[in-house]
Amino acid sequence: MNRTSVMQCEEYREAIAADPSGSFDGASHAAGCADCAAFRGEIQALDARIERALALNVPALQIPDLPELEASDNVVSLKPARRLSTPGWLAIAASVALVAFLGARMLTGTNDYPSLADEILAHLDHEPRALRVTDTPVSERRLARVVRGDVASFDEDFPLITYAQSCVIHGKTIPHLVIQGEHGPVTILLMPDEKIDNAVQLDGKGVNGVILPVEGGSVAIIGEREEQLIPIRDRVVDSVEWET
Repeated sequence: MNRTSVMQCEEYREAIAADPSGSFDGASHAAGCADCAAFRGEIQALDARIERALALNVPALQIPDLPELEASDNVVSLKPARRLSTPGWLAIAASVALVAFLGARMLTGTNDYPSLADEILAHLDHEPRALRVTDTPVSERRLARVVRGDVASFDEDFPLITYAQSCVIHGKTIPHLVIQGEHGPVTILLMPDEKIDNAVQLDGKGVNGVILPVEGGSVAIIGEREEQLIPIRDRVVDSVEWET
């Protein structure tokens, strides 16, 4: 696939993520691109779930009737206002709690996980679209935006990078990359501010991986169970630019 096509895919995905309705110039791109059509379906499904979650079922406001005021009256007696039913209050409380929860998730991108390993495996489960088998590389512009020069640099012989996104792990924004391995996509997380003392094995459903201490930070590499990670590990560690 040529550079123009790659740029079209990247720009389309950024546009559909911002406007899941697809009402933008170039929306027809997905008609001829199976990968982007699948991405559009995932984004629209997520948008629909969010819309359902944020739908507020608020009871209609009830205003009590006021008695007519006589000039000679010094005190006005009001009819007692009808109390909002318990289900109504519960609906409002649940909706407010859900909005607050979603807002906190958007701001922090974190959850309470028993360990860094658990959070990394959960993060992979939440981004299945990243694990696509494809020969389409990310653009140099996007890669440079996600991976700063003081974090890592990749030479021409580095495996094909097909996904690059800034994600939040352990409360820190880090580069989330995917390369194409021998047995499928391989995830690489570069965590310059996540110091660990020893390597940690990752064992998820159908995947294997490792978190390695590197120069005061760490990197996580996760692939299919059959994937040989040692050659990839060596290439990734050699690409790291951060220092202790």
